[in-house]
Amino acid sequence: MRGLTCGIVGLPNVGKSTFFKALTQKAVDIANYPFCTIHPNVGVVELHDPRLLALAELSKSQKIVPATVTFVDIAGLVKGASEGEGLGNQFLSHVRETDIIIHIVRLFAEEGVIHVSGKVDPLEDISVIDLELLLSDLQMAENISYKLDKQLKTKKELEPLFNLIQKIIIHLHQNQPVRTLFLTQEERKMVALYPFLTNKKMIYALNVGEFPLSPREQAWVNQIKSHAHKEQSEVVPICIKWEEELSEWKREEVQEYLSLLGGAERALEKLIWSAYTALDRITFFTTGETESRAWPIPKGATAWEAAGEIHTDIQKQFIRAEVIAYSDMLIYKGRTGCREAGKVYAEGRGYVVRDGDIILFYHH
Repeated sequence: MRGLTCGIVGLPNVGKSTFFKALTQKAVDIANYPFCTIHPNVGVVELHDPRLLALAELSKSQKIVPATVTFVDIAGLVKGASEGEGLGNQFLSHVRETDIIIHIVRLFAEEGVIHVSGKVDPLEDISVIDLELLLSDLQMAENISYKLDKQLKTKKELEPLFNLIQKIIIHLHQNQPVRTLFLTQEERKMVALYPFLTNKKMIYALNVGEFPLSPREQAWVNQIKSHAHKEQSEVVPICIKWEEELSEWKREEVQEYLSLLGGAERALEKLIWSAYTALDRITFFTTGETESRAWPIPKGATAWEAAGEIHTDIQKQFIRAEVIAYSDMLIYKGRTGCREAGKVYAEGRGYVVRDGDIILFYHH
């Protein structure tokens, strides 16, 4: 399975590159002018999962391999991008290659950091990017419709797809993203063949000045949450400047600092996990003295499909899966204790894997 890829988008000077640096601790070009990022920066981020660390400690593992998420910092978008303005089509093609969109929206006011439109207005900024993504999708849908219309003369079996594209065109003309269109299971399979930008899950990362929020910022957050709810998107307020500073600390120092704040969670960690779960990903684990490893799979995947994530040979020669629930693994202090307590279950290839399962695969 291809890894999860998140595209970081937003208007110029909203904090995308700083966000990317805080995420990946990579050195990237950061400057106070539009189009500082021309070519996408790519970084792989490890998912900090306390369950994996607990399993590694229990198994006395020599190596720990966490799940990862890939983030792509894409050039700043401007009004008219769907018609080629700014980096236009180049920007949009990079977005199409990602699984989920993280839209960085500027809420902070800082005189030294110019805003591309001259003033901070997050709702207007959101509408600019939403419209450009929508217009690009509309153009693509109309091109698909034109081609299908010609093919229908000799291929009547394409009629359901043609009708679906017409439904999408009408929906887009109503300024609605594809992800809010009600589709049957069969229609979802068909629409998945095309990389519609507005069909991708969206997370709004609201770049605030600091916490607690100012009354003005809180009002904006509430308005954006209302907008996001209508289109089935998520909202995560985040102070990117502060997250960048924290990213330079050791993890132990960050944990100690957060515990002083009453066990608060880093907004950055919350956002990474939001991206991971937004596409219905779950994690199963393998653990032993050699290594403890986290394996991301789609929710609903079977034991046979999970085996294929480890190696195709294990999948082909699958006999059974030995499954232990994460909570049982901790309670009975390892695989031996779980066996003695009758908490080890032999499952066949059709077993639906649950989040947190520890699995040992038997194969020929």
